[in-house]
Amino acid sequence: MSNEPTGLRESKKRETRQLISDHATRLFMAQGFEATTIAEIADAARVAKKTVTNYFPRKEDMALDHQDAFAASLADTVAARRGGESALTALRRAFDADVAAHNPVAGFAGADFSRMVDASPTLSACLRGLHDRREEELARALAEATGSSPEDIAPRTAAALLTAAHRVLFQRIQQLTLAGRTNDEIARVVAEEADTAFALLEPALADYAVA
Repeated sequence: MSNEPTGLRESKKRETRQLISDHATRLFMAQGFEATTIAEIADAARVAKKTVTNYFPRKEDMALDHQDAFAASLADTVAARRGGESALTALRRAFDADVAAHNPVAGFAGADFSRMVDASPTLSACLRGLHDRREEELARALAEATGSSPEDIAPRTAAALLTAAHRVLFQRIQQLTLAGRTNDEIARVVAEEADTAFALLEPALADYAVA
């Protein structure tokens, strides 16, 4: 049994995981996701193939290594909304802040990364699945916020509407990125388009899930 303190062991595990992910993403962007092998990633990170698969059971997890944070982002915003603030208001405020900060969670992933995902059927499908997971987590958060059952139609419908707006805006950021626009240019365009997208939801959700 190792005599290393638990904190040090966990720190080394995080460093190894990040090292593998960084090398994998670099290779994916350089030569394509499907064309890159686990053996190449292991060689680049100077670890065994088994180490790579122990940390990342699925190859796509190395490219999209912040999946849990993405999936939970909208639910977390609703849970942390301010007193008197509706779910829509909280999510709109958070999105505006993400756009101003060029947050990758909102879609500001950079041209190389965006091209990598766009060119890969596997990663594109995985990203769609993450949007679906985010909707499911938001539905649970809205059910809790309104004292409803997670199976009730209201929180599920509200989550579908809210995540649809975020999905469209995410795709818009990706589209503009692939078109060669700078982050500042994208932020200006998307900030205006977000006003339109969220305004369309106001009649239905302006007072929904008020804290």
